[in-house]
Amino acid sequence: MAKIYVASSWRNQYYPEVVKSLREAGHDVYDFRNPPHGGNGFRWTDIDPDAFRWTFDQYARGLTHPLAERQFAADLEALEWADTCVLVLPCGRSAHTEAGWLAGHGRRVIVYIPEMVEPELMYKLFDRVVDNLDDLCKTLA
Repeated sequence: MAKIYVASSWRNQYYPEVVKSLREAGHDVYDFRNPPHGGNGFRWTDIDPDAFRWTFDQYARGLTHPLAERQFAADLEALEWADTCVLVLPCGRSAHTEAGWLAGHGRRVIVYIPEMVEPELMYKLFDRVVDNLDDLCKTLA
């Protein structure tokens, strides 16, 4: 079975179902919303409720905040551990960075598109693009 890093967004409504389905299929899955160090994952608003109005200098300082450092270390450890990435769309910059990091390290990346979004040519860099959980699980078998 695969060791899977699921890369997505806090706002992605499909994420919990993907994590659940992959675990039910017998895979080991890193869940950034429920990291191994405890808690409910990291959000910038954990540091400052006004984080989305920060200046660049505030953002740069925020990157060194202990909560940001702790989650980054957990995510990086999980990236190093994983042999597979499932990129669940729609998602943002961090998820795409994580998928790119894994692809760049020779790991398998599957893009799961449960609802059609704007086509992206560069997904050809990844191993497979699927649009349903059955195909995702078959691809990982």
